[in-house]
Amino acid sequence: MHDLNVNDYLKSHIRTVPDWPTPGVQFRDITPLLQDPRVFRVLIDAFVHRYMDPALRPDVVAGLDARGFILGSVVAYELGLGFVPIRKKGKLPFTTVEETYELEYGSATVELHTDAVKPGQRVLLIDDLIATGGTMMAGKKLLEKLGATVLEGAAIVDLPELGGSERILASGLKLFTLVSFAGH
Repeated sequence: MHDLNVNDYLKSHIRTVPDWPTPGVQFRDITPLLQDPRVFRVLIDAFVHRYMDPALRPDVVAGLDARGFILGSVVAYELGLGFVPIRKKGKLPFTTVEETYELEYGSATVELHTDAVKPGQRVLLIDDLIATGGTMMAGKKLLEKLGATVLEGAAIVDLPELGGSERILASGLKLFTLVSFAGH
């Protein structure tokens, strides 16, 4: 990795797409992190090494629809744990609990199977990016409805100016991110 630390190395592989999906938005595209096997391994190892620590080790990993599935399932596999998907409404076939949260324009709902976690289980909640924090907060509430404890929220990218990481931390949830970008 030459002289770059892990965070800078990963940041250098995130593509910024201007004016997508709307004018003025700087979209942080994580797909280049996944395409290169070496970069993908560095990314996953950054999470795995953290959560191998007995103090932070979860019982299960939950991933948020959809890019949280990519990260969460691989991290769970590497840690020898199960993986639980938190899906957009209408995608899960079994009995679910749901949580609705506000978006910039309107609202969205996420769901979790009622048997996804057991009371008292320690859960790592993972997504690709923290923007307004709504999705992660909704995921936390769903897991807590089923009696689980969310140890920490984790994501590759934080966009601190959108206030999500501040809101998540204010809710009492610890947050671990690898890369921070100024602006939107």
